[in-house]
Amino acid sequence: MSKHFEDARYYLGRAVEHAKEGVKEELEPVEQRVRDIVGDEEEPEPSRVDAIMADLKELEQRAEGEAREAVASAREKLDNYRGRGESADADGE
Repeated sequence: MSKHFEDARYYLGRAVEHAKEGVKEELEPVEQRVRDIVGDEEEPEPSRVDAIMADLKELEQRAEGEAREAVASAREKLDNYRGRGESADADGE
């Protein structure tokens, strides 16, 4: 007898899922009309300006990182040059 209840439970679950999908499908046009009247829109996609702003922010961060690397490299080269210049002056004297 429990097998019958298990089968009934399974088919009842499937029926609920199908009913839920059917109600959702039937109410979509109504939901859209209400949104049009009320003006409540769904989550908007990022605008073109927002996308450009995000790209510019990324470029800014990348440029900042590259500038820091360039400054560090220049400092290192300058320190190396100064170090060699001082040792060359000491050797020459």
